[in-house]
Amino acid sequence: MADRSAPSCHLRLEWVYGYRGHQCRNNLYYTAAKEIVYFVAGVGVVYSPREHRQKFYLGHQDDIISLALHPERVLVATGQVGKEPYICVWDSYTVQTISVLKDVHTHGIACLAFDLDGQRLVSVGLDSKNTVCIWDWRKGKLLSMAPGHTDRIFDISWDLYQPNKLVSCGVKHIKFWSLCGNSLTPKRGVFGKTGDLQTILCLACARDEVTYSGALNGDIYVWKGINLVRTIQGAHAAGIFSMNACEEGFATGGRDGCVRLWDLNFKPITVIDLRETDQGYKGLSVRSVCWRGDHILVGTQDSEIFEIVVHERNKPFLIMQGHCEGELWALAVHPTKPLAMTGSDDRSVRIWSLIDHALIARCNMEEPIRCAAVSTDGIHLALGMKDGSFTVLRVRDMTEVVHIKDRKEAIHELKYSPDGNFLAVGSNDSSVDIYGVVQRYKKVGECIGSLSFITHMDWSSDSKYLQTNDGNGKRLFYRMPNGKEVTNKEELKGVQWASWTCVSGLEVNGIWPKYSDINDVNSVDANFIGQVMVTADDYGIVKLFRYPCLRKGAKFKKYLGHSAHVTNVRWSHDHQWVWKFVPDRKLKDSLHIAPQESLVDSNSDDSDSDQSDVPELDSEIEQETQITYRRQVYKEDLPQLKEQCKEKRKSAASKRRERAPGNSIRLHFVHGYRGYDCRSNLFYTQTGEIVYHVAAVGVVYNRQQNTQRFYLGHDDDILCLAIHPLKDYVATGQVGRDSSIHIWDTETIKPLSVLKGYHQYGVCAVDFSADGKRLASVGIDDNHTIVLWDWKKGEKLSAVRGSKDKIFVVKINPYMPDKLTTVGIKHMKFWRRAGGGLIGRKGCIGALGRTDTMMCAVYGWTEEMAFSGTSTGDVCIWRDVFLIKTVKAHDGPVFSMHALEKGFVTGGKDGVVALWDDTFERCLKTYAIKRAALAPGSKGLLLEDNPSIRAISLGHGHILVGTKNGEILEVDKSGPITLLVQGHMEGEVWGLATHPHLPICATVSDDKTLRIWDLSPSHCMLAVRKLKKGGRCCCFSPDGKALAVGLNDGSFLIVNADTLEDLVSFQHRKDVISEIRFSPGAGKYLAVASCDNFVDIYNVMSSKRVGICKGASSYITHMDWDIRGKLLQVNTGAKEQLFFEAPRGKKQTIPSLEVEKIGWASWTSVLGSCCEGIWPIIGEVTDVTASCLTSDSKVLATGDDFGFVKLFRYPAKGKFGKFKRYVAHSTHVTNVRWTCDDSLLVTVGGADTSLMLWTYEIEGHRDSRQCDSEESDLDSEEDGGYDSDVTRENEINYTIKALSTNIRPMFGIKPHLQQKEPTLDERQGVVRPPVSRALPQPEKLQTNNVGKKKRPIEDLILELVFGYRGKDCRNNVHYLNDGADVIYHTASIGILYNVATGSQSFYQEHNDDILCLTVNQHPKFTNIVATGQVGDSADMSATAPSIHVWDAMNKQTLSVLRCYHSKGVCSVSFSATGKLLLSVGLDPEHTITIWKWQEGAKIASRAGHNQRIFVAEFRPDSDTQFVSVGVKHVRFWTLAGRALLSKKGLLSSIEDARMQTMLSVAFGANNLTFTGTISGDVCVWKDHVLIRIVAKAHNGPVFTMYTTLRDGLIVTGGKERPSKEGGAVKLWDQELKRCRAFRLETGQMTDCVRSVCRGKGKILVGTRNAEIIEVGEKNAACNILINGHMDGPIWGLATHPSRDFFLSAAEDGTVRLWDIGEKKMLNKVSLGHAARTVCYSPEGDMVAIGMKNGEFIILLVTSLKIWGKKRDRRSAIQDIRFSPDSRYLAVGSSENAVDFYDLTLGPTLNRVSYCKDIPSFVLQMDFSADSSYLQVSTGSYKRQVYEVPSGKQLVDQAVIDRITWATWTSVLGDEVIGIWSRHAEKADVNCACVSHSGINLVTGDDFGMVKLFDFPCPEKFAKHKRFLGHSAHLTNIRFTSGDRYVVSAGGDDCRYVSFLLVHSSGHGQSRTV
Repeated sequence: MADRSAPSCHLRLEWVYGYRGHQCRNNLYYTAAKEIVYFVAGVGVVYSPREHRQKFYLGHQDDIISLALHPERVLVATGQVGKEPYICVWDSYTVQTISVLKDVHTHGIACLAFDLDGQRLVSVGLDSKNTVCIWDWRKGKLLSMAPGHTDRIFDISWDLYQPNKLVSCGVKHIKFWSLCGNSLTPKRGVFGKTGDLQTILCLACARDEVTYSGALNGDIYVWKGINLVRTIQGAHAAGIFSMNACEEGFATGGRDGCVRLWDLNFKPITVIDLRETDQGYKGLSVRSVCWRGDHILVGTQDSEIFEIVVHERNKPFLIMQGHCEGELWALAVHPTKPLAMTGSDDRSVRIWSLIDHALIARCNMEEPIRCAAVSTDGIHLALGMKDGSFTVLRVRDMTEVVHIKDRKEAIHELKYSPDGNFLAVGSNDSSVDIYGVVQRYKKVGECIGSLSFITHMDWSSDSKYLQTNDGNGKRLFYRMPNGKEVTNKEELKGVQWASWTCVSGLEVNGIWPKYSDINDVNSVDANFIGQVMVTADDYGIVKLFRYPCLRKGAKFKKYLGHSAHVTNVRWSHDHQWVWKFVPDRKLKDSLHIAPQESLVDSNSDDSDSDQSDVPELDSEIEQETQITYRRQVYKEDLPQLKEQCKEKRKSAASKRRERAPGNSIRLHFVHGYRGYDCRSNLFYTQTGEIVYHVAAVGVVYNRQQNTQRFYLGHDDDILCLAIHPLKDYVATGQVGRDSSIHIWDTETIKPLSVLKGYHQYGVCAVDFSADGKRLASVGIDDNHTIVLWDWKKGEKLSAVRGSKDKIFVVKINPYMPDKLTTVGIKHMKFWRRAGGGLIGRKGCIGALGRTDTMMCAVYGWTEEMAFSGTSTGDVCIWRDVFLIKTVKAHDGPVFSMHALEKGFVTGGKDGVVALWDDTFERCLKTYAIKRAALAPGSKGLLLEDNPSIRAISLGHGHILVGTKNGEILEVDKSGPITLLVQGHMEGEVWGLATHPHLPICATVSDDKTLRIWDLSPSHCMLAVRKLKKGGRCCCFSPDGKALAVGLNDGSFLIVNADTLEDLVSFQHRKDVISEIRFSPGAGKYLAVASCDNFVDIYNVMSSKRVGICKGASSYITHMDWDIRGKLLQVNTGAKEQLFFEAPRGKKQTIPSLEVEKIGWASWTSVLGSCCEGIWPIIGEVTDVTASCLTSDSKVLATGDDFGFVKLFRYPAKGKFGKFKRYVAHSTHVTNVRWTCDDSLLVTVGGADTSLMLWTYEIEGHRDSRQCDSEESDLDSEEDGGYDSDVTRENEINYTIKALSTNIRPMFGIKPHLQQKEPTLDERQGVVRPPVSRALPQPEKLQTNNVGKKKRPIEDLILELVFGYRGKDCRNNVHYLNDGADVIYHTASIGILYNVATGSQSFYQEHNDDILCLTVNQHPKFTNIVATGQVGDSADMSATAPSIHVWDAMNKQTLSVLRCYHSKGVCSVSFSATGKLLLSVGLDPEHTITIWKWQEGAKIASRAGHNQRIFVAEFRPDSDTQFVSVGVKHVRFWTLAGRALLSKKGLLSSIEDARMQTMLSVAFGANNLTFTGTISGDVCVWKDHVLIRIVAKAHNGPVFTMYTTLRDGLIVTGGKERPSKEGGAVKLWDQELKRCRAFRLETGQMTDCVRSVCRGKGKILVGTRNAEIIEVGEKNAACNILINGHMDGPIWGLATHPSRDFFLSAAEDGTVRLWDIGEKKMLNKVSLGHAARTVCYSPEGDMVAIGMKNGEFIILLVTSLKIWGKKRDRRSAIQDIRFSPDSRYLAVGSSENAVDFYDLTLGPTLNRVSYCKDIPSFVLQMDFSADSSYLQVSTGSYKRQVYEVPSGKQLVDQAVIDRITWATWTSVLGDEVIGIWSRHAEKADVNCACVSHSGINLVTGDDFGMVKLFDFPCPEKFAKHKRFLGHSAHLTNIRFTSGDRYVVSAGGDDCRYVSFLLVHSSGHGQSRTV
């Protein structure tokens, strides 16, 4: 009875009623085959009207909400909702998935569109940013993404007539996008005056940049470019939901139920009003139209699909119907006919035919319907309503029989009794009422007893009992018809139930998942005849079970199709169909029961609980699945952990630390092979060497010479290994948080590619494809992700979640590289690639058995044959996905299989290797692995016969076998076996001892063996002995004859060192023996330490215990004897260092100074002052587990929990000593020992079971091969000096415009938020007539062009930029076109300067400061420039940091790369071929990224360094090698595939070289690299090793170096004082041996060069003082091309009253005079203090300058002599002004004051008065035209007016309104309230200036924008035009005389921009934002 297996019949989806019209649009199309494609719930439907047949696409697991048709009209893309939604591209003909696009969107995919040629797909997400993504859908690759809009996007479309352009529209916006590189850049559509800003619902693109869009109000908006040009009013009466373009024109459909057809110019053709047609009804709303030829498809809101033939347009044909919006709960099936009745929240009842799938009748009710039932004779239909009433209708004509309302709550369930006499009605107020049918539905009984709402009811067959379920999951029984509750269970024993729809009860226990909440299963229906039952649940899954189903967690088959809740299921009357359906979708699918078919139908998965009937797992497999590879700390975390611990080091760093030791070690040999949890990881290479892995080492073993070579690129356990078909490359996968796969060459041991980014925790299986181009890998994350890679490019092609259980093997089909198979625990799946996803099918076992656990798999001789080995010893043979037969191959699991040319070889747990013919018909030969067969040349001994075989490989006439015990054997075809490599078996290895005078060592491990190893050239295991328990320690006696071993049960034994036979054994302790030591000399005593905190001392001769050392508070970890054998040093787990006297064990306290003087026989202690330095910075997380000192006491070797072996100088005093570090072990290094003569270091690796030998290389004797060691955890503090410029550049914080905050500390309420004071008139209620009789209001502003016609200013054009960014950027000035042009940048503008004419042209696409610039040197890409800018977070939006690649001559943008460097891009460099671009970020990790800039594809990215990287440059001859330099950092990088591998620069070979801060880099031939340092030296590197230092190449830091490609000469630039012989620029030969210096004649005290470039005979120099100078190589003549202020914000700006000159003042203490016409600086004056403000007198003969220290100066313009100066204030002067009559000077300061000086009194400058009560510091001041008033705007957003010269405040608003001002520079006041924008929460408008004509106003703000307004602008948020050019803050802005130019000054970007003004031809032109 309690059969828990799945039932034997299946369900197949046969028909879906309905179409999703609500919340969706544009989702209905004709395919090329004239079929109709649409979707409903989670099913894509292809309907053929000719055959009236549906095909289903079931690849989604939640509601589909968007659909797009490929231009060829066969392929369809659909997008779904859900937490991790994905897009499927599928074929409408075969309904097979072609591609899956995933892992980017969240919440759902709102719209989709294909481009013109169908290669790319755009998608929009439902997330908060409405992310827009562009995909190369065939590859499954994301090309670009960007945040779409803050509000919902409804439609997106490619412009089919222009490449790379898209349009999107949605709530109150339309955006026009352009795709360039990897960046999508939007421009918002300008609605302007032509139409209202409103929601746009749909769009279609036409030629000539025209876009048509449908709006919410029923208008059609026509766009040209980004501007709205016209509207077609009233195209529809309400919102236009759908617009479809075809060859003939456009079709639109609206909420008004009309479909309109338009021609190609959008002239109307015809209207079809569906409401007026036969099938129409009021409220019909069109959601989707598709026009093809003479057919039009229409989808409605109410889920109908109509087809209209154009010439019979009033007779639409109804193709499909369903319920509309609202939940659908009611479902009843007719008892005798194939009919189904449904009722929904849309208040309609519908009767459907199950045969021809048509709607037969429909009737509307008053209330939403919640349940339905048909009487047994099929005459009455009862409907339960949401309001508690129920209605009975006649089925025949849908007339009402009766309507009864007895309850308030919804009726949830009603059922007729089987005899037709009663109707039971269950409601949500927890009672069931019984009505008599014959008595015209009179109430005859009531069942009370439930405490919750009634969910399900069933009658017994004899109509005497009723069972109910309620919301609490209670099951109750009632006697009928009176409704008494039955409590006596005996009475119910024999009751037969007429139907079963209850979800709780014995018979249906099995339908509940094991731990589920009671309300998940919504509906059940049992089919008694077929003994099956269907269920529906909240997850949208329909499951099929056996009935009855008694035990929890039964097996089932499951079917997806619905999206969220399936609310009801029913079998039809003959039990052939299941009806199911769904709320909130109108979906019914009927499923047909088919007898057992061999096909896996409708995606049915196996049940959740298959544990019940799978044979027990083999113990070994069980063990293996238990292994966890999670680490407490991953190696990737080390850098962060180090950073966190930096504080602790600060104190330590003050002590001078020892240098790292000069000697080093090199890995020499490794004993061990990882077999216990890996398989198929052992191969022959091309040359006959053997490749395998152990710990973190890939080993290539040469068996002829018995030598090994090592791949050490991994830093943690390697778990899998695969070999390339050509047997030369190997792929290995490792453990790690973001674990990597390395592909490396077995000959050169160099990595070719590193793949990472997709596997968490580790990679457990890899496989190459037959052509060697692809690689498949499986992770050990919870989902066992499967990834398919193109490994050379390092690209992920596809990925998918594999299985919940462990996957052991992945294999790529050798004939079809798009197919692969995976096997694992109860898992055998066949996958095929679909775009970025993989589609899997389970192996179909059919009637032959159950899915077993598979351990291995291979493909056979044709593409559909596959073979797998099971855990029970069978081999399964598969064709396609079907199991054909099984063959018994081994006893116990088949662990390994290998395909040969003419057969197969298998290996199993039974230790047998079997050879098979090519069909597995017969076994040709078997080899048993036995000790007896071992050949004499073996390198060790077999531990046991028939070890479990984990890997087999054939080649070179031998069979190579790897065993679980860590042995590698070579089996000759004739039978003898040679053992090649061997290590410990599973279990940790701790015990290690080296022999006192022979080159042998002993190890003991938890695998219960003691082994003796020969360390001399034979490298073999000499002896092995099995122990009764595992051991943790061992020790040789001083004469080497005896060997003591401590075991884990507290006993220890002493054995003969040669024969390993027992001499003596003891057991005094219960806990693990952790350390054991013979005393030196005669070895008289033996000290035995245990984990129960004691050390016992035994007399070896008399075999007695003579002393016990007590006093340790934790377990003992290490022990050492002194030379005399009298004193014992002990370390404990509590980090105590204790001393005991032997032999009695008395505790001694010895001061630390004395400890150092004692001679110790050995030193393995890790505590004490002598080895304080060996503890790493992150000492909490990791322990140093072992140490050992060389016999000459110079070098201490340590091992730690990270798997590092380190060498320190001894004694290692002071914290955090310097060391050399080596990685080979994976996790813990448990013990290290030097051999007797210090020639080898032996280490054992804990859980990795390996024993490693390292040769010790004394300094001087070693060959020049560099060891890959890292010098130290801490970079040294002494980095060769300090330089203010370097520090500034390192610490500078770049402001980002979008996040700009105010540059001044303002407070108060912003002007546009202040409440307006009512005027006097308003207060008194006076109403002025509109035309006042009073005098006309005076002009606001005195204008200077009286009499001329005033023309408003239309536009500003960027004309000139003064300045160059040199103070914090470098290498950013370059020659182009052989020196004719110079390119450089300042603020956000790239500038091309023509040297001959002095003209500038600009690249203005950046929206924030440019930080770096580089020029492509490759001849194919001439004049191509890359610039990188700052930006905020890397969210890929328009404000994210980006790199623009552009053509310098025509300023075309070629590519924009949005990048993940948050904060900004600080260095860019092109590769040798010019195709790759390297960029470095300012983010905390200083990420380094490599791009293919033409495609916008990111190739590789990696954290560069934790401190600032200044420059990274490609080698001029390479596309893969580059060098990065920065703060105490130089690294040499290689690009391998998609991975970046780096080596630190090694200083070790030069005495006293230390790592300095490196600032610049240049290159020479033969892999030479030159780096310039902060101290002025230049380091010369060969590969990554320092070979010499050019001392003092400059006296100060070497900021820049330039390698000339044509002759190899190198130019350096630095900071130094000009002297006779030295100069800041030097030209060197190729080796940096001879040089020639150039002096820059700038007149500065020190020259600081930031950029150099060499052209033909000229050197171009950019300085920190913002000058660009050209130096001739022959005559050393300097020609200054560009000047600018060097430092600090420029605040002061003044324009000459009559000429196009202007003055600027900056914090660098200079005032400069510039001529706009001549484009140059005319003069400069150094004041010695920072200047804040300047002003010309009205005649232009004097200049006043206000200083930061409160002083002000007046100069005469002609002679630049000081006329007078005065200092009355301590704080900065903010503004200074001459009155228009030249009489007064007003000086406003930060001390909240304005002082007046009378200039007529001469240069003494006595203060005549000052203004009081100024609330805050002064911003701007303006005089009135008659010089009698002064307006002052202040930092508290208040504007005040004062009388001159008395300084009294003027408060009468009426008087103020009549003043005419001479100038207007205030940002406050009613006249300019419109200049404050909505977004000014954080940032301010800083400056303003009204033109001399008085009708325009320009402003500058903290966002770096110049805006042009009309003046006055009293309305808030006035319309304006914007101009970019500055970076963040603008501090000042002025019109020149005659309004020819606007000059603006940037605060931090130290430069001026002048704009040329364009006047309009007349008045009245509209200006837009």
